[in-house]
Amino acid sequence: MPRSGFLRSMSATAETDPHRVRRQRSVGFSAVAALVVATGLSVAPAEVRAEQQAAPPIEAPQIAPQLSTFTLDNGLQVVVIPDHRAPVVTHMIWYKAGAADEPPGKSGIAHFLEHLMFKGTKAHPTGEFSKVVSDIGGEENAFTSNDYTAFYQQVSKENLKQMMEFEADRMENLVLTDAILAPEKQVVLQERAQRIENDPSAELAVAMSAALYVTHPYAIPVIGWRPEIEALTAKDALAFYDKYYTPNNAVLIVAGDVTPDEVKRLAEETYGKVPRRSEPGERVRPPVPELQAERRVTLSDERVSQPVVQQAWLVPTSTAHDPKETAALAVLAEVLGGGSTSRMYDALVRNGGPATDAGAGYQSGSLDEGRFTIYVMPRDGVKPEDAEKAMDGVLADLIAKGATAEEVDRAKRSIIADTIYAQDSQSSLARAFGTGLTTGETIDSIRNWPKGIAAVTPAEVQAVAQRYLGKEPAATGVLLPKPGGKGGGAPVSPLTSINQQG
Repeated sequence: MPRSGFLRSMSATAETDPHRVRRQRSVGFSAVAALVVATGLSVAPAEVRAEQQAAPPIEAPQIAPQLSTFTLDNGLQVVVIPDHRAPVVTHMIWYKAGAADEPPGKSGIAHFLEHLMFKGTKAHPTGEFSKVVSDIGGEENAFTSNDYTAFYQQVSKENLKQMMEFEADRMENLVLTDAILAPEKQVVLQERAQRIENDPSAELAVAMSAALYVTHPYAIPVIGWRPEIEALTAKDALAFYDKYYTPNNAVLIVAGDVTPDEVKRLAEETYGKVPRRSEPGERVRPPVPELQAERRVTLSDERVSQPVVQQAWLVPTSTAHDPKETAALAVLAEVLGGGSTSRMYDALVRNGGPATDAGAGYQSGSLDEGRFTIYVMPRDGVKPEDAEKAMDGVLADLIAKGATAEEVDRAKRSIIADTIYAQDSQSSLARAFGTGLTTGETIDSIRNWPKGIAAVTPAEVQAVAQRYLGKEPAATGVLLPKPGGKGGGAPVSPLTSINQQG
């Protein structure tokens, strides 16, 4: 995951605000994340072109070398990541089903079902599971993306079996009726109002996704379209549940103070009893139509006080393309817009430049095509179109001249260092592997992401810049203050994501 990947999967989760992409740098192991990479700013000044002495070799340790994996007889893949520093475990169940798997006209059903999974079974009524987690001092949450839905608990190790029992029960025995569904539908509609309809950045993100992906399911926000959410029924939810919430379509991740043998025993005693209910089949989505005309979205809103211009291109993820390109795109995002010394920040923000902020992001943690985004926020008195031209100039320079060896080396070291630091969190590791394994990655591709980053060359960075960004953007978005508006709304988030919901 390009700084998009590993770190993205760790921080851009729905327990925080799924729309606010943090200003961490862009890292990752390619598809292991499906959250957006918001590399806030950039890397070495453009004028630093002198040849440098050879830097020492970059160390690229394997991620989670202690990991074990096995598959139960019912098809459930289990991943165990031992971490004995504290008597705590993170227990996550991931389903290979998200918003992009929804039937036409049923947008929002994947996210809605995530909510409904907390409504209880015959054995455990509504609220019991959550109450038990709270009573034992644990944490729980859930989130839905285009490609997966996940549920997790973090508890003391002695409570692991109980979590497995609860989760296995609702994998098979969820009880739903329209009476149960009705009040939760209002909760989801309120969530949509709060997170999209009341947030100009999110509204622009919705419009950008529609312009970018057109007829592909990624064009639809994960939370769904309001009229379709209003029409969803218990029958719709149960149909999605019966098709996708089956052990042979799921991945169980357990990280923490456990051994593979004890997790295998517990998994067989709990999840092993859940039968396969269906065979979901291959996940085939329609291709994104080729660009035939400029797709430009302009949104004016009285709540906006700071304009922003962003451009996006469709780019590969390692699921369906050469992993070398994914790694090179991750490094490109870091060089171009990954920190306060990056190309874009140095050229557009420093020394009274035309912008107050500028950056780049590579969103690669998805089953189908990802996106590469650059943005600029014009300084007061600077026209958005002038800031956009300046941003285009920075990109054109990098495409034409390439990145220096020093820039690429610095970006690679930064990405790998962030990946290493992120492994200190057992829940982050669990999330990274869960994201990757539900979006087409393998254990080996996730583990060896740092090795792929370390191998990237300046020529490869320039090559992906020329191939994917050396053409008109697939979509351009402009967010403007409305004349006469008072501003004062939520701060603009240039790389807002609507690709994950809690």
